[in-house]
Amino acid sequence: MIQNKNILLGVSGGIAAYKACALTSKLTQQGADVKVIMTENAAKFVSPLTFQALSRNPVHIDTFDEKDPSKVAHIDLADWADMTILAPATANLIGKLAGGIADDMLSTVLLATQSSVYIAPAMNVHMYAHPAVMENMKQLDSWGYHFIEPGAGYLACGYVGKGRLEEPETIIEVVDQHQDRNALFSGKKVLISAGPTQEQVDPVRFFTNRSSGKMGFALAERAAELGAEVTLVAGPVSLEIKNQQIKRIDVVTAKDMYEAMHEHFPANDIVIKAAAVADYRPKQIHEEKMKKQSDDWHVEMERTQDILQSLGDIKEHQFLAGFAAETTDPVEYGIAKLQKEKPGMPSLLINVAAEGWICR
Repeated sequence: MIQNKNILLGVSGGIAAYKACALTSKLTQQGADVKVIMTENAAKFVSPLTFQALSRNPVHIDTFDEKDPSKVAHIDLADWADMTILAPATANLIGKLAGGIADDMLSTVLLATQSSVYIAPAMNVHMYAHPAVMENMKQLDSWGYHFIEPGAGYLACGYVGKGRLEEPETIIEVVDQHQDRNALFSGKKVLISAGPTQEQVDPVRFFTNRSSGKMGFALAERAAELGAEVTLVAGPVSLEIKNQQIKRIDVVTAKDMYEAMHEHFPANDIVIKAAAVADYRPKQIHEEKMKKQSDDWHVEMERTQDILQSLGDIKEHQFLAGFAAETTDPVEYGIAKLQKEKPGMPSLLINVAAEGWICR
């Protein structure tokens, strides 16, 4: 997966910068086109000429060293990269990236690139365990950055513990495996529904359920990681999407979700119905708040449209998966649900209570 890739290697100012030389050499030997960006402090540990000789490309340090007037160097590099590797990544670089600071060539490129970024930290064991560093790494992880954890052992400062830059061979192996997994759904379009629906009674009341949407959101994130083009139709939830490449469509009612799913269904290859859609809705929606009454209040309900069954009726090439939540006899109900559907039934039914699946 590394062969013929454009790889930016960011080298920050730590003693482990010497390992980045071997990393540059090995990436180049495996057929990658490597361009190195160093911080000024990194150049105090290793000469830029070393990286230039190993990569056979110019080394970039100064943001304002614009060699080609037709291009803005840091944007050109950011757009050029298929992937970016930060090795070593110091606590300072991690902090700047988490804080959105762009005060040198490397940090500026990092804010501009849309490529996958792999971060290989290297620092003193106590620095690595500092709450600020931990919080910064947690923040970057939530944004979709990928970490290659440091090894444990004897450190240059004399301490023994976690903080050693991983060996170049291991870094390449981790990146290669991750890129390989990410290509699994490459070229596929995935449509996922998530969360509950809300069915209005009056301006202040509605019927809903306890669905959090976490299952559908997790599936969307994973599908995107595997290289799919993902559309997520979400009911009312308090969740945020980490991967900004996911197209999110927010809906409220079962009717809204029905229309959104049918609109996008034909263009997708894989469709996963993980939403908990209301089976019934109030037959009458009151325009004003219903006042408290002295006797009981009866709300007449009507059936909503069955989204899963309706998609099964029209599916052609799509792989269609549906979820069913049951409190008793989940397998039996799951089989019955599959058998009830028409010939265009879902390809897969996942029963939440049983934590299993039924396929036909």
